Amino acid sequence: MTLENIPQIQHTQSGNFFLLAGPCAIEGEDMALRIAEKVVSITDKLQIPYIFKGSFKKANRSRIDSFTGIGDEKALKILRKVSETFKVPTVTDIHEPEDAFKAAEYVDVLQIPAFLVRQTDLVVAAAKTGKTVNLKKGQFMSPDSMKHAVQKVLDSGNSQAMITDRGTMFGYQDLIVDYRGIPTMQQYAPVVLDVTHSLQQPNQSSGVTGGRPDLIGTIAKAGMAVGVDGIFLETHFDPAQAKSDGANMLDIYYLEKLLTDLTAIRHCILKM
Repeated sequence: MTLENIPQIQHTQSGNFFLLAGPCAIEGEDMALRIAEKVVSITDKLQIPYIFKGSFKKANRSRIDSFTGIGDEKALKILRKVSETFKVPTVTDIHEPEDAFKAAEYVDVLQIPAFLVRQTDLVVAAAKTGKTVNLKKGQFMSPDSMKHAVQKVLDSGNSQAMITDRGTMFGYQDLIVDYRGIPTMQQYAPVVLDVTHSLQQPNQSSGVTGGRPDLIGTIAKAGMAVGVDGIFLETHFDPAQAKSDGANMLDIYYLEKLLTDLTAIRHCILKM
């Protein structure tokens, strides 16, 4: 299976990985454009195919007073502006079947959140838009069981699917990445490793998700060593002030060094 709908993320001649990166949520036009501009400057230099990521709304919140968005249409228009300004595809997550058709007018990739990847109506609605569908592996699912999620996309007449691993929950407040699952899931679709969400520490007593951003490099490099097709991460100029998932985001200041290291690892793997 290939991702022909998104020619920008076909592997470069050097065989590099592709990147999905951006803020957790669209907080405003200026922040989205600033982040996209910075990431594009790095990915162009390193020849990394790039998709800008930003949630147009956040439906899965720990508390009722958590930030959910700036308004659906406003955020989706910002995603479109990012795409038009920097000539990069965009990805956003959807939570209800009606979201699929609304978001498909503005973005190139529709992402199914991990908690919702077994929701047949949602997956089928995303597939029927004809857009590429990014299926996040449920924290409660085995790698092998993701073949059924991919099959739902295929059975809906869409061959453009990818899988993103974001860790597996073995306890109440932590996630573990099982790298054995990457080659298993690559039998079904290209596989992306979500580095920052894999380092979440959910279900904290405060109602605010924690994280271990100090381990971003460790998780990402291990994933690259075992051959992931793509890397997903959330980044921000000031993670401490981010309105969502700041505790596990990468400070954008460190992004170029990380991507440079990952590119070096990728090239070493290709030579083996």
